[in-house]
Amino acid sequence: MQNKLNKIANDTNLFLKYFIKKQKKTELISAMKYGLFPGGKKIRTKIILDIGCLFKIDYKSLIVIGAAVECIHAYSLIHDDLPCMDNDSIRRGKPSTHIKFGESTAVLAGNSLLTMAFEILTSKNLKTDEKNKIHLIKILSKCSGHLGIAGGQYLDLSFEKKKISKNKIIDMEIKKTGKLFSFCCMAPAIIKKKSFKEIVFFEKIGANIGLLFQIADDLIDFNSSSKIAGKKTGKDKIKGKATLISLLGYKNAIKYSNKIKSKIIEDLKKYGSSSQNINETLNYILTRKK
Repeated sequence: MQNKLNKIANDTNLFLKYFIKKQKKTELISAMKYGLFPGGKKIRTKIILDIGCLFKIDYKSLIVIGAAVECIHAYSLIHDDLPCMDNDSIRRGKPSTHIKFGESTAVLAGNSLLTMAFEILTSKNLKTDEKNKIHLIKILSKCSGHLGIAGGQYLDLSFEKKKISKNKIIDMEIKKTGKLFSFCCMAPAIIKKKSFKEIVFFEKIGANIGLLFQIADDLIDFNSSSKIAGKKTGKDKIKGKATLISLLGYKNAIKYSNKIKSKIIEDLKKYGSSSQNINETLNYILTRKK
């Protein structure tokens, strides 16, 4: 699994470096690259490839879509780390972008990565028709804004030190994390012009994968060290974050995550052995240490 992730990360980063190199150099490029590279584990791109495998979509096209997603993810992390948000000084084992470049530059670099994602989807590098590109942009826009990542981050901050119901926590975590995974699962189905019903099916699969990922992330914050995780841990408890761990307890949160994983696997059974790749990714998500 790690070898696969390494290859995906390498191929995605190579494309992103190529794409940025072709653009006119500006004062924000350094901060953008700092927040983008070397990047994380590329699990979101791996999910795109896993679902793409079900439909036998060209690897290079999936990497291009993955590159756009990684720009969105990097933007969200740069903004989440800001003092007015989660106030984190370490990200991926190095100083956060605002620590390195200053807050205003970090905001602008994040904004630039957000918009670059849509540049990538409209580029000639993505081999699909214009109708598909418009559809992808529409869905990614919804998943990134107030209905998705931004809205989820707002709820995450507003829920601090409050008693929040399970349903509200799940809704917040799906927006904050799950919506981008929904896009990752929907994108291959959109490329293949699948029915509305099948696209919605993959949207739900992605939401569950995102929820699984967020629970795993919260478990890491709960019991891992900052050195292993590459970011400050134990902060959820200090800040009074509303998580499924704080609500259900550590052991019950693990049980709940295993239940979600089983549902995802059951839902994808109809795709036969082709779904084995995503099963492998789900196992990795739940057992990762950082």
